[in-house]
Amino acid sequence: MDDHLLGWLRTLDEDRLARVLTHRPDALAAPWPRRLDTLAQRLSNGFAVMAALRALPLPCLQLAEACLVLTRPTAERLADFLAAPRAEVERWLDHLYDHALACPASDGEIRLAEAVTRYWSSPLGLGEPLDHYLNSWTISGDTLRALARNLGLPPHSSKRRTILRVSEALSDEDHLDTLLRHAPAGAAELLDEFAWHGPVREVDGGRFVTRGTPEKWAADHGLLYRPSWNVAEIPREVALSRRGPGYHPPFTPRPPEVATIPVDPEEVDHLMTLAAPHVVERCAALLDNTSKTPLPLLKTGGVGVREVRRIAKETGCDEDETRLLLEICAVARLLAWDEESGGLVPTERFDRWRLDEGAARLRVLLSAWWRMERSSLRKTDGRYGTVLGDDQSGAAMARIRHAVLPALLRLPSGTAFADHESLVANVHWHAPLVDRDLLDRCASAVVEESRLLGLVAHDALTDLGRALAGLAAGAGSESDDAAPLVEHDPALVEASTRALASVRRSALFGPDLTAVVTGPPSAELAELLDRVAERESRGAASVWRFTTESVRRALDRGYDADELLEELAEVGAVPQPLDYLVHDVARRHGEVTVTTVGCVVQASDPALLAEIAAHRRLSRLGLRLLAPTVLIAAADAERTLAVLREAGYAPVPIADTGEIAIRRTRAEEPRNGKLILLPGGQVAELSDVVPVIAEPAPDPHEHAERLIAESHRAGERNGRTWAVIGRMATRLPTAQQSLLGFVVDRGVRAGITLTGGLTATISHGELRGGALDAWCEEAGDYLEFPLAEIVEVRGAY
Repeated sequence: MDDHLLGWLRTLDEDRLARVLTHRPDALAAPWPRRLDTLAQRLSNGFAVMAALRALPLPCLQLAEACLVLTRPTAERLADFLAAPRAEVERWLDHLYDHALACPASDGEIRLAEAVTRYWSSPLGLGEPLDHYLNSWTISGDTLRALARNLGLPPHSSKRRTILRVSEALSDEDHLDTLLRHAPAGAAELLDEFAWHGPVREVDGGRFVTRGTPEKWAADHGLLYRPSWNVAEIPREVALSRRGPGYHPPFTPRPPEVATIPVDPEEVDHLMTLAAPHVVERCAALLDNTSKTPLPLLKTGGVGVREVRRIAKETGCDEDETRLLLEICAVARLLAWDEESGGLVPTERFDRWRLDEGAARLRVLLSAWWRMERSSLRKTDGRYGTVLGDDQSGAAMARIRHAVLPALLRLPSGTAFADHESLVANVHWHAPLVDRDLLDRCASAVVEESRLLGLVAHDALTDLGRALAGLAAGAGSESDDAAPLVEHDPALVEASTRALASVRRSALFGPDLTAVVTGPPSAELAELLDRVAERESRGAASVWRFTTESVRRALDRGYDADELLEELAEVGAVPQPLDYLVHDVARRHGEVTVTTVGCVVQASDPALLAEIAAHRRLSRLGLRLLAPTVLIAAADAERTLAVLREAGYAPVPIADTGEIAIRRTRAEEPRNGKLILLPGGQVAELSDVVPVIAEPAPDPHEHAERLIAESHRAGERNGRTWAVIGRMATRLPTAQQSLLGFVVDRGVRAGITLTGGLTATISHGELRGGALDAWCEEAGDYLEFPLAEIVEVRGAY
């Protein structure tokens, strides 16, 4: 834990502490901390600090990098170093403070979080300070004294004093210029190369031991150091002296503007109402297709191009839509690998998904895309990647998506971005830690995916896109199996409902055997018409045509004529020609029958076969006598053999060649359940448990007030924990009372058992009278447990 951070948190008032809690969502993640020391520990966690650093704009990173270079940085020194107005510097420093990535000391010195200092190995292209080299164990006292003599400094018996004088001399630009006047030719150019293009460079080690070379002279005067034979480094102070007083690091307090063009907001939202229903409808059609024909995978992983084109043709999608929806369905756990069928098939979650209202189905798809860690429409060397294949970009791709849409959200109302370059520049200013090359390649793909999902139209955000763009913090990761908060965000709920408000649930049936839907059809209507007719066009109006083949296809799926006509009548008036067509096809349906046969049983004795066919214990095989010496069974050959043997007969299997084929059997291995195949090759077992929505975090202002009040009570509470637990938790032995005390004083995690046999996993406890108020993982909230009723405490790891 950072003691400086904890000390600073204790000085904050309620409003300032609430700002920290608001800007750091991890601070209020469950279990939300109830003491400032616990909060400081969470805020200084390295992973959490890096996540917060990735969310900061460019000026904050430029200030943090400059702080690493300055000795005892303050706002005033930063403003001088950056040649920037102090007000601008303080404005962006406040941004760092609000994210708890830096905190000011009482004397104004800026202290960065430890994880932030580790991010830059050579801030501003500068090396380690002179102290790092001069205090190294590789520098002997004789070497240090010789260095002082070379610099013209008087000797001193104290090593620390000698180091201080050498550092001051080499940091002085005038002193360094005086030295270089007597240096060998090329010494100044050598130092400039290190100062501007260093701090570490490969060198010829032999020149550092050859008299008269600029390399040896620089090393003898402490201007360059060699950690190895062919590598040299320049100290930070020397490099800054060579860069000169006119050097100021870059500081860009204002974002680059995005070139924009006006758009009609009504037209943008109209296109949203066309695209959003289409996404839900096509996703349902795609999953229905895979339920009939499991989607096989390549040996190298992923879905092949041929399969993508097949499913696109059969479902009426184009290839881009198919690529995108397949990967979204995998992330949403609607599509999974099934070992038995040997391909990707819909999961039980798909069955629950299709029963939800349309807006809820849309939000599931949008939430999956929002956390998906790959780009379906990004091209590499002019080619798309393999669908559901490996992608090295991983989480970086999700971060790009979370940066591009908020950039569009910041555009003025009624405008769209006009060119790709200005958009990318603006995105990179707001998310500078995103890989710039990857951003250049993927920004257009993100916009295209957004267009297909109804989030973007005419290069401007729709209402749906605006609602989603502000939810990056709650997106979750691709591997999360819990229901993400994005799906239940009130703004997204409202926008998704509005996006699907214009769907049509009825059709106009014509005497020419067509059905016309004047607007986006609902998923249920589209599924019904796709089942019994051929789709001829889509767009502002969709047209289906009924044919003999399409009606027969519906009858082949188990529907009868009256059932089909009844469902069609619910969505429109059925004309007489369509009624005649359905009944005519139904009359001829089934003129030829095909029976599935599991296996054939033969015997030379007709009486034996008649006995087997009449045997009551063999009725489960579905035996039928075709000829005196031929029986057919509905069960497969292996099961038929086993049942006949149980009944006392002695059958043998026959191969296709007619020869007896008896083989040794192996114990049957348990079948694997359905597996989640995420984009990028990640595989995990699919849980059938319905995900639970986590309790919402407390209000930042209310929690800040609680933390401050708790810090005032901390002094009164010290020393009381063990006395209260020892007096009240009388059912526990001493060792378990101590463990319970650690739950209170240190927030450790433990398992407890109560008198009624109830068990719970708790942490972050507080004593309230005779009860322990602690975070309960099973309940997802803080609960009170009477100390007198706790009968066991055990460690939980």
